[in-house]
Amino acid sequence: MSTDLTEPGTHPKGEHYVQSLERGLAVIRAFTAQSPAMTLSEVARETGLTRAAARRFLLTLVDMGYVRTDGRLFSLTPRVLELGYAYLSSAGLPEVAQPHLERLAAELHESSSISVLDGGDVVYVARVSTSRIMNVAINVGTRFPAYATSMGRVLLAGRPAEELDAYLDNTELARLTAYTLTTPGRLRAEIDRVRNQGWALVDQELEEGLRSVAAPVRDRDGRVVAAVNVSAHASRSSVEDIRRDLLPPLLAAAARIEADLEISQRASGHP
Repeated sequence: MSTDLTEPGTHPKGEHYVQSLERGLAVIRAFTAQSPAMTLSEVARETGLTRAAARRFLLTLVDMGYVRTDGRLFSLTPRVLELGYAYLSSAGLPEVAQPHLERLAAELHESSSISVLDGGDVVYVARVSTSRIMNVAINVGTRFPAYATSMGRVLLAGRPAEELDAYLDNTELARLTAYTLTTPGRLRAEIDRVRNQGWALVDQELEEGLRSVAAPVRDRDGRVVAAVNVSAHASRSSVEDIRRDLLPPLLAAAARIEADLEISQRASGHP
């Protein structure tokens, strides 16, 4: 008889690995902006679970308050946000960065954000929006592929060589616009340039009409832990405008965030 819990020593990731937890999280991640409500069969198909297993996980999540159902369709509840807020409150980064993003956005009259790297994506953890310049709404928790974003390239430039190699070997570089870099060699060269100059500028590679510039945020040991950016519409800011007018204030804001983050970490006793 099968079991949801992998027996010790039988999973390739080690005897510590609890496969039922992996499956439960897969059910939560199956719900997206494109599929906010799904039937049992759809959840099973998206997760690769049997209908019986998917039903058990869904009903458990209903009992816990993370999922609701009308008897046919299942959808997430706002309580799922608790899982993300636990990270945000423990990390301290969003709280530290927010006033600096507000100051930067007010100074430049452009949207500003800070993100971290999660797998192959950047994940927004704080943002101040002055106007909507993308077709999709950007909020805390929004994810974009790292290779096509200024913050992603800053974060990739801060990773160890072996991690960057693995990323380039395993990531499909889809052409999101006519400007997107889609060859590993060219992307690696650009990431090397970002590492050397200390900032990244991406011109319409994620979405046509969008330009953005990003700078790293380092901890007190010099490790890149986040990236902060400013975005502008191509119709009002040329690449040279961004280098001249947006980059210097951005670098100054990143330095202020780093200073306050170090103070916050010391105050909280973080090593």
